[in-house]
Amino acid sequence: MTFILKQFKQILLTTALLQVAVIAIAQVKPKPAAAPPTPQKTISRQLTDFYHLTTDAGIQFYLPTGFRESRALNNEDFSFDYAMEIPGHEFEIWFQVKSQKKNWQTYILSKNDPSKRTENPDSIYRGMGQALAKTLTEDTTYLMRNISQDVLKRYNANAGKSYLLTLPDQHATKSYKYALVIALEKNQTGTLVAICFTNEKNPEFFKNVTGVSNYIKFKP
Repeated sequence: MTFILKQFKQILLTTALLQVAVIAIAQVKPKPAAAPPTPQKTISRQLTDFYHLTTDAGIQFYLPTGFRESRALNNEDFSFDYAMEIPGHEFEIWFQVKSQKKNWQTYILSKNDPSKRTENPDSIYRGMGQALAKTLTEDTTYLMRNISQDVLKRYNANAGKSYLLTLPDQHATKSYKYALVIALEKNQTGTLVAICFTNEKNPEFFKNVTGVSNYIKFKP
Protein backbone atom coordinates (compact mmCIF):
# COMPACT_ATOMS: atom_id res chain seq x y z
CA MET A 1 0.00 0.00 0.00
CA THR A 2 2.79 2.36 0.91
CA PHE A 3 4.49 1.55 -2.40
CA ILE A 4 1.33 2.40 -4.38
CA LEU A 5 0.95 5.74 -2.55
CA LYS A 6 4.57 6.62 -3.40
CA GLN A 7 3.97 5.82 -7.08
CA PHE A 8 0.78 7.91 -7.07
CA LYS A 9 2.59 10.90 -5.54
CA GLN A 10 5.39 10.53 -8.10
CA ILE A 11 2.82 10.58 -10.95
CA LEU A 12 1.17 13.71 -9.50
CA LEU A 13 4.57 15.44 -9.14
CA THR A 14 5.57 14.56 -12.72
CA THR A 15 2.25 15.80 -14.07
CA ALA A 16 2.60 19.08 -12.19
CA LEU A 17 6.11 19.61 -13.52
CA LEU A 18 4.94 18.92 -17.07
CA GLN A 19 2.15 21.50 -16.70
CA VAL A 20 4.62 24.11 -15.46
CA ALA A 21 6.95 23.35 -18.37
CA VAL A 22 4.10 23.68 -20.91
CA ILE A 23 3.04 27.04 -19.45
CA ALA A 24 6.63 28.33 -19.49
CA ILE A 25 7.13 27.25 -23.10
CA ALA A 26 3.88 28.92 -24.13
CA GLN A 27 4.99 32.23 -22.62
CA VAL A 28 8.23 32.33 -24.62
CA LYS A 29 7.61 34.33 -27.78
CA PRO A 30 9.32 32.97 -30.86
CA LYS A 31 11.96 35.26 -32.33
CA PRO A 32 10.96 36.80 -35.66
CA ALA A 33 12.70 35.35 -38.65
CA ALA A 34 15.75 37.35 -39.68
CA ALA A 35 15.12 39.61 -42.66
CA PRO A 36 17.02 38.65 -45.79
CA PRO A 37 20.06 40.83 -46.39
CA THR A 38 19.38 43.90 -48.51
CA PRO A 39 21.16 43.52 -51.82
CA GLN A 40 23.88 46.12 -52.31
CA LYS A 41 23.49 48.24 -55.40
CA THR A 42 26.57 47.92 -57.54
CA ILE A 43 28.27 51.23 -58.26
CA SER A 44 30.24 51.38 -61.49
CA ARG A 45 33.86 52.46 -61.66
CA GLN A 46 32.79 55.43 -63.77
CA LEU A 47 30.36 56.61 -61.08
CA THR A 48 32.84 55.99 -58.26
CA ASP A 49 35.46 58.11 -60.03
CA PHE A 50 32.87 60.80 -60.72
CA TYR A 51 31.94 60.99 -57.04
CA HIS A 52 35.60 61.65 -56.22
CA LEU A 53 35.81 64.40 -58.84
CA THR A 54 32.59 66.11 -57.76
CA THR A 55 33.61 66.02 -54.11
CA ASP A 56 36.95 67.63 -54.94
CA ALA A 57 35.20 70.29 -57.03
CA GLY A 58 32.69 71.15 -54.28
CA ILE A 59 29.78 69.58 -56.17
CA GLN A 60 27.07 67.24 -54.93
CA PHE A 61 25.58 64.67 -57.31
CA TYR A 62 23.33 61.65 -57.25
CA LEU A 63 22.02 59.43 -60.03
CA PRO A 64 18.32 60.32 -60.37
CA THR A 65 15.49 57.83 -60.77
CA GLY A 66 14.62 57.14 -64.37
CA PHE A 67 18.15 57.68 -65.67
CA ARG A 68 20.63 55.06 -66.81
CA GLU A 69 24.38 55.41 -66.90
CA SER A 70 25.93 55.62 -70.35
CA ARG A 71 29.56 55.60 -71.34
CA ALA A 72 31.30 58.97 -71.08
CA LEU A 73 33.09 59.94 -74.27
CA ASN A 74 36.84 60.33 -73.89
CA ASN A 75 38.96 60.86 -77.01
CA GLU A 76 41.22 63.47 -78.59
CA ASP A 77 38.27 65.84 -79.13
CA PHE A 78 36.14 65.23 -76.05
CA SER A 79 36.95 64.39 -72.45
CA PHE A 80 33.99 63.87 -70.13
CA ASP A 81 33.75 62.46 -66.63
CA TYR A 82 30.25 60.99 -66.54
CA ALA A 83 27.26 60.40 -68.82
CA MET A 84 23.66 59.28 -68.35
CA GLU A 85 20.44 59.08 -70.34
CA ILE A 86 16.69 58.62 -70.02
CA PRO A 87 15.95 55.39 -71.92
CA GLY A 88 13.40 55.83 -74.70
CA HIS A 89 13.27 59.63 -74.40
CA GLU A 90 16.24 60.67 -76.59
CA PHE A 91 17.73 62.73 -73.77
CA GLU A 92 21.33 62.34 -72.66
CA ILE A 93 23.72 64.38 -70.50
CA TRP A 94 27.50 64.46 -70.39
CA PHE A 95 29.27 66.03 -67.43
CA GLN A 96 32.69 67.58 -66.98
CA VAL A 97 33.81 68.88 -63.58
CA LYS A 98 37.03 70.50 -62.44
CA SER A 99 38.26 71.64 -59.06
CA GLN A 100 39.77 75.14 -59.16
CA LYS A 101 41.19 75.08 -55.63
CA LYS A 102 44.79 74.34 -56.65
CA ASN A 103 44.53 76.77 -59.55
CA TRP A 104 43.47 79.44 -57.09
CA GLN A 105 46.50 78.81 -54.91
CA THR A 106 48.76 79.21 -57.96
CA TYR A 107 46.86 82.30 -59.09
CA ILE A 108 47.19 84.03 -55.71
CA LEU A 109 50.93 83.36 -55.63
CA SER A 110 51.54 84.63 -59.17
CA LYS A 111 48.96 87.34 -59.86
CA ASN A 112 51.28 90.14 -58.70
CA ASP A 113 54.21 88.83 -60.70
CA PRO A 114 54.35 90.71 -64.05
CA SER A 115 56.47 87.92 -65.56
CA LYS A 116 53.64 85.43 -65.09
CA ARG A 117 50.23 85.63 -66.70
CA THR A 118 47.82 83.31 -64.93
CA GLU A 119 44.13 83.30 -65.83
CA ASN A 120 41.69 83.89 -63.00
CA PRO A 121 40.31 80.39 -62.29
CA ASP A 122 36.81 81.81 -61.84
CA SER A 123 36.75 82.73 -65.54
CA ILE A 124 37.84 79.35 -66.91
CA TYR A 125 34.22 78.21 -67.33
CA ARG A 126 33.80 80.63 -70.24
CA GLY A 127 36.67 79.12 -72.19
CA MET A 128 35.52 75.57 -71.44
CA GLY A 129 31.97 76.24 -72.63
CA GLN A 130 33.03 78.08 -75.76
CA ALA A 131 35.61 75.46 -76.70
CA LEU A 132 33.03 72.67 -76.41
CA ALA A 133 30.50 74.64 -78.43
CA LYS A 134 32.99 75.14 -81.26
CA THR A 135 34.03 71.48 -81.19
CA LEU A 136 30.47 70.17 -81.17
CA THR A 137 29.04 72.19 -84.04
CA GLU A 138 29.99 73.50 -87.43
CA ASP A 139 27.50 76.35 -86.99
CA THR A 140 29.25 79.44 -85.58
CA THR A 141 25.97 81.33 -85.18
CA TYR A 142 24.89 79.36 -82.12
CA LEU A 143 22.92 81.14 -79.41
CA MET A 144 24.99 82.08 -76.33
CA ARG A 145 23.47 83.61 -73.20
CA ASN A 146 24.46 84.53 -69.68
CA ILE A 147 22.64 82.31 -67.21
CA SER A 148 20.14 84.26 -65.13
CA GLN A 149 20.53 84.79 -61.40
CA ASP A 150 17.52 82.65 -60.49
CA VAL A 151 19.02 79.67 -62.38
CA LEU A 152 22.47 80.29 -60.87
CA LYS A 153 20.86 80.21 -57.45
CA ARG A 154 19.43 76.74 -58.13
CA TYR A 155 22.95 75.49 -58.89
CA ASN A 156 24.55 77.47 -56.01
CA ALA A 157 26.78 78.97 -58.72
CA ASN A 158 28.23 82.47 -59.09
CA ALA A 159 28.34 82.75 -62.89
CA GLY A 160 27.50 80.78 -66.00
CA LYS A 161 26.78 80.73 -69.72
CA SER A 162 24.65 78.55 -71.96
CA TYR A 163 25.09 77.61 -75.64
CA LEU A 164 22.22 76.25 -77.74
CA LEU A 165 23.64 74.28 -80.66
CA THR A 166 22.50 72.62 -83.86
CA LEU A 167 24.71 69.58 -84.34
CA PRO A 168 26.08 67.95 -87.47
CA ASP A 169 25.35 64.27 -87.93
CA GLN A 170 28.30 62.70 -86.09
CA HIS A 171 28.92 59.26 -84.68
CA ALA A 172 30.69 60.76 -81.63
CA THR A 173 27.53 62.60 -80.57
CA LYS A 174 25.27 59.63 -81.46
CA SER A 175 23.64 61.61 -84.31
CA TYR A 176 21.78 63.87 -81.89
CA LYS A 177 20.42 66.97 -83.63
CA TYR A 178 20.65 69.52 -80.83
CA ALA A 179 22.63 70.21 -77.68
CA LEU A 180 22.51 72.71 -74.85
CA VAL A 181 25.84 73.40 -73.15
CA ILE A 182 25.65 74.74 -69.59
CA ALA A 183 28.92 76.08 -68.14
CA LEU A 184 28.95 77.15 -64.48
CA GLU A 185 31.43 78.19 -61.82
CA LYS A 186 31.50 78.72 -58.08
CA ASN A 187 34.06 81.24 -56.91
CA GLN A 188 37.35 79.74 -55.75
CA THR A 189 35.79 76.27 -55.81
CA GLY A 190 35.09 74.55 -59.11
CA THR A 191 33.73 74.46 -62.65
CA LEU A 192 30.79 72.40 -63.93
CA VAL A 193 29.89 71.79 -67.57
CA ALA A 194 26.80 69.83 -68.60
CA ILE A 195 25.84 69.04 -72.20
CA CYS A 196 22.22 68.02 -72.76
CA PHE A 197 21.46 66.22 -76.05
CA THR A 198 18.12 65.80 -77.81
CA ASN A 199 16.51 65.29 -81.20
CA GLU A 200 13.58 67.58 -80.45
CA LYS A 201 13.67 71.06 -78.92
CA ASN A 202 10.28 70.54 -77.33
CA PRO A 203 8.87 71.34 -73.86
CA GLU A 204 9.89 67.91 -72.55
CA PHE A 205 13.53 68.62 -73.42
CA PHE A 206 13.58 71.96 -71.62
CA LYS A 207 11.73 70.43 -68.67
CA ASN A 208 14.47 67.79 -68.39
CA VAL A 209 17.13 70.51 -68.67
CA THR A 210 15.47 72.50 -65.89
CA GLY A 211 15.52 69.40 -63.69
CA VAL A 212 19.30 69.00 -63.99
CA SER A 213 19.85 71.25 -60.96
CA ASN A 214 17.86 68.78 -58.84
CA TYR A 215 20.63 66.19 -58.95
CA ILE A 216 23.88 68.10 -59.57
CA LYS A 217 24.86 71.44 -58.06
CA PHE A 218 27.56 73.16 -56.08
CA LYS A 219 27.48 72.64 -52.35
CA PRO A 220 26.19 75.69 -50.43
